[in-house]
Amino acid sequence: MNDALTRLAARVGLDEPRHAPLRYAFGLACARRVEHLLEEPQAAAGLAVLQAYVDGQADVQALADAARHLAVVANAHRGSNSIDGSAHAAVSATYATANALAGRALDAAGYAAYAAVYAYGGYAVSDPAAFEEEHAWQVRTLEALSERQK
Repeated sequence: MNDALTRLAARVGLDEPRHAPLRYAFGLACARRVEHLLEEPQAAAGLAVLQAYVDGQADVQALADAARHLAVVANAHRGSNSIDGSAHAAVSATYATANALAGRALDAAGYAAYAAVYAYGGYAVSDPAAFEEEHAWQVRTLEALSERQK
């Protein structure tokens, strides 16, 4: 858990309805950070819908449809049959994208951080220090996005 991000999200009112654009933009940024770990073409397609929504080129219905579809895709991900756990990172990246599409930015951030660290090495997820770089990036990113949207 990224305590600094949770505090910042509360301070900027990330969950307030008026900050939906910020939530989607931040969720998108987190999902883009682990986009290279996605294995499912449908997850990449969902990410494209989210990008279009954030850019004002897709409507809320397209976003909702993509969110519902990607939730199914994420829950059906085959998981990892590999020793190195790279598919576990793919599952987490897919969940990050699904949560970003659903407007659950902090959940997207959590899954994205887990995906990034797991991609480095499965053993690393039990070391809180392994998350520090990713957590710091998330805080900087939310700060920058919230400043731009003021």
